[in-house]
Amino acid sequence: MLKILGKPGSINVRKVLWTCVEIGLPFELDHWGSGFRATDDPDFLALNPNAMVPVLRDGDFVLWESNSICRYLAAKHGRTDLLPDDPQQRARVEQWMDWQATELNPAWRYAFMSLVRKSPAHTDADALAAGIAGWNRQMAILDARLDATGAYAAGDRFTLADVVLGLSVNRWRMTLPERPDYAAVEDYMRRLSRQPGYPLHCENGMP
Repeated sequence: MLKILGKPGSINVRKVLWTCVEIGLPFELDHWGSGFRATDDPDFLALNPNAMVPVLRDGDFVLWESNSICRYLAAKHGRTDLLPDDPQQRARVEQWMDWQATELNPAWRYAFMSLVRKSPAHTDADALAAGIAGWNRQMAILDARLDATGAYAAGDRFTLADVVLGLSVNRWRMTLPERPDYAAVEDYMRRLSRQPGYPLHCENGMP
C-alpha cells in the first residue's frame, strides 16, 4: 500500500490525498509535521532533506514535492484523463500546476500567515494590504482563464491542474471574506464540488 507522510491539514498533503481519491488508490497516512512528529527528525530528513511534507513511499520508491507526486501517481496508473499523453495537452495541465506552485502560492503567503496563522512576524498593515492585492491579482488571472474555457483550467476536462488549483481557490475563499466577485472562479468551484475527492480534501473546513 502507498504510504503518504504528512498531516491532513497541509494544503500540499491534501493535493496528494485528493489525487488518490480520484484514482481510487488506497493509502496509509503516516502523520508528520506540525502537531505530529517533527520533520527535522533524522528519519524524515533521510527521505526528504527539505524537511517538508508530503513524502510518498511506494515500495522502495521515495518521492517528495506534492505536484510531482500527483503526476507520478496519475502516470503510473494510466490516468490520462488526469494527465494526458498528448504532449501539448499534458503541457497545458503542467503549466497550470507549475503556475499554482510558482506564482499563485507565493502571492498568498503574507495574508495567510497574518490572517489565518496569526503570525507575529506578519502584522504589518501595509504589507498585508499589498499581499491581499497581489493575491487577488493572481486570482484574476485564473478567473480570466476559467471564463475563457468555461470549464476547467486546462480545458474542458477535470485534470490534476484542478486538484492543485481547487485547493488554492479554497484557501483564498476561506482566508478573505471580502474579495473580488470572480464569477468564473465561483462557477469553477461548483463544478469541482462534483468530484469525489472535493468534500474530503478540498472544501472540508480547512484553508
